Amino acid sequence: MVYQVTILPSALRALQRLDRPARERILAKIAHLSDNPRPAQSKLLKVGEPYYRLRVGDYRVIYKIDDEFLVVLVVRIGHRKEIYRRR
Repeated sequence: MVYQVTILPSALRALQRLDRPARERILAKIAHLSDNPRPAQSKLLKVGEPYYRLRVGDYRVIYKIDDEFLVVLVVRIGHRKEIYRRR
């Protein structure tokens, strides 16, 4: 099954602020989520909703999966030191 990957506008803005090599690495990892939304290197976060974390170097991609509609929704992208802070 192939999942549709959607990136929220706020996550897309954060991605566009990164340097080109980091942005390309992150986009490559996000693209792989369409084939396997739960890769071995992802981790289920302990928060209210079932969010997953994907590590890409010093950056983190926070996303959630809707198995019913085959959608992966990327909600946040950021540096590991800043990604878990409350907005």
